[in-house]
This record gives sequence, structure tokens and C-alpha cells, in this order.
Amino acid sequence: MKRPKLQIHNTVVRFETVDVECLPETRSFSREPLESNRLLTIDPLQDERWSDLVARHPASSVFHSKEWLSALRVAYGYEPVVFSLNEPHTPLTSGIVFCKVNSWLTGSRLVSVPFSDHCDPLVASSAEFDELLSLVARTLRDRTKDYCEVRPLRFQPSSCTGFGESDRYVWHTVDLRPPLDTILRRFHTSEQRKIRRSVREGLTYEEGNSERLLGHFYKLLVDTRRRQHLPPQPMKWFRSLIASFGMSLKIRVAFKDSEPIASILTISHHETVTYKYGCSDARMHAMGGVAMLFWNTIRQAKTDGHETFDLGRSEISNQGLVNFKEHWGGMGSNISYWRNPNHPRAHESSWKRKIAQRFVDSVPDRFLIASGRAFYKHIG
Repeated sequence: MKRPKLQIHNTVVRFETVDVECLPETRSFSREPLESNRLLTIDPLQDERWSDLVARHPASSVFHSKEWLSALRVAYGYEPVVFSLNEPHTPLTSGIVFCKVNSWLTGSRLVSVPFSDHCDPLVASSAEFDELLSLVARTLRDRTKDYCEVRPLRFQPSSCTGFGESDRYVWHTVDLRPPLDTILRRFHTSEQRKIRRSVREGLTYEEGNSERLLGHFYKLLVDTRRRQHLPPQPMKWFRSLIASFGMSLKIRVAFKDSEPIASILTISHHETVTYKYGCSDARMHAMGGVAMLFWNTIRQAKTDGHETFDLGRSEISNQGLVNFKEHWGGMGSNISYWRNPNHPRAHESSWKRKIAQRFVDSVPDRFLIASGRAFYKHIG
């Protein structure tokens, strides 16, 4: 028996944009003496060779882009740098991008790259990856960096590089290449029911990157992060992303009788749409607002010719989030982060977590938002 096709009716779609202000002029990257003349160091915000490599390399993602690196620079002050095996003044054929994170609270380090779910080295082979990592580690040996971290998808550093596994996650993607009906049939029946429920509830939908939609998104984000016992990311971060990506970034909001009840933020890059942030009003979950947003995103991405919907990473212990992504047809795979020198990420003791939870649960929104402004620049 054929399944009935789902169709969204009574959905009002409005597009809003905001004028993109010019980003502050980037500073030239000051080179430091290198121990090996094989390692080329460039500033990806100034040197167009990096953008050219990102545009043509099949492993590139939104997290390699000049736009992501610019937003990190503006919002948090992180300095990006690319290391390559190429000769000076020649086109780049390989490279690894990092950001310098200097914090009095959490130490100084190189991260590839902050607040990304993954960031593959743009190289041709695991041998080239190992060579680059070994040279990077050698040049940093006598510098004031506590460690270097990479977040690759395809390659694992060999033991000779000095990198060891520090964290492990589950990463999910949805294949958008099959026909839409096939994609729909892969959804869990519970998600299909929620899509139908959103129609019966008469929910409406808007997308864009205007200040008004950002305000709706951020209010829901503050409530969601409080439920998760965490402060929200600073508003400056989201404004920096909008200024960098323009209409490649979309804030999608579901409304019930003009009241925002769910929102997600996505970024398009090449053939992939990346789901980066999501939030909702827990009192309205049963109405299917989140399901409406995901379904509309998938349909639009399919129409626009995108081939992958990147659902991002999940903590292995967060089985609820893993199940949610699998309900949307997400195919999971393990992803590891690697550090040199290797020291697994420290887990806070239970009493510290309880204190943090009590703080988040008890303070007014304005203090919770202020704590996020002070906190996030230290944890990239």
C-alpha cells in the first residue's frame, strides 16, 4: 500500500534580509620564524590562495571558509593561520587552517577550528597530513602554546606526529540526492506525524537573516540553553556570522499565532547545508514546530540543488540527540578530535557541574547572557 504524501498547507513564507555592513579591515598576519623552510605560513583572510583552495577542494566545508574565519576574528578575536607544504607565491594545493586562541583562563592553543563540528585538512593523502602535522608540531615546540588540536573527518594522525585522540563524537548527515519521497520515507514515523501536526496547528514559517528574526531566534536560544544548564552564545557571534555569510545564512522560525515557538540557524556552502544551532519553546514541542523547520529546510535544500544536510556532531553519551538525528534519516559516523601534546579533555567534577547548573537556573536572563559574553571566547 502506498504511503500518503505529506504536503504542507497554510504555510506563509516571508523572506527578510538585512543590510550587510563591511567587516572591519583585517590586519596583516605577522610571520614568525620557522624551523623548517618546507612549511609555508599564510593569513587566510588576506591571501586569496586559501579561498581558491577552499573553492575547489572536495573536502572543504563551511568551517574552512573565509566567512567563518572572519566571524571568529570579529566576535572572539581569534587569529587564523594556514600552514601549507607549498612554495611561496605558488597556488595552494594543500593546507591546514588553525585559529590562535589565547586565553588567561583556558590557556593558549591552535585549534582547527573553533566552534566547528569538523575541519578536514585540505590535503591529498594521509602521508601529506602527517607531514604537515609533524612540521606544525615542530615549529610550535618552543612557543607558548599549550597544545594543538585538529578535527579531521577523513584521516587520523599517525603516532609519529605526536597527536593522540582527545575526544570522540557522532556526526550525522542526510543524503539529499534521492527523490524527495524517498527522503521522506526514511524519516521516523514520529517525525512524519509531527509534520502533519504542524499543518493541523496552522503553524507559519519565516526565513531570512533580519534583526527581527535574529531577535526571535535569540530569545528562544536563551531559554533553550538555560534548560541545558549552559549560557547562550553572545549575540555578537550571530551578528558576525550574518555579516560574513549574508544570505547563505538563514534563520528559520516557526510561529503559532504570531508567537515564535522554534527556530534553527543554517548555513549553505557549496553542495551542503549545515544545521548549526537550534532552539525552541519546550511548552510548544507537541505542535511540531521543529519538524516543520527541518522539513522545510530539507525541501528547500533539495530544490536548490544541495546534496547533503549536515546535522553536526553529538556527544556519544547524548543518546536523545543521536536518536533525534537518526529519526531524520541521518547517517552517523564516529569523528575524533586529536591533540598534541595529547591530554584528553578534562571533565568537571560533579560538584562543579551542580554549582554551574544552580547558577544558570537561578540568574536572570541578562546575567546569563552576560556570562555567555565572558565565557565563550575562552573555550573555542
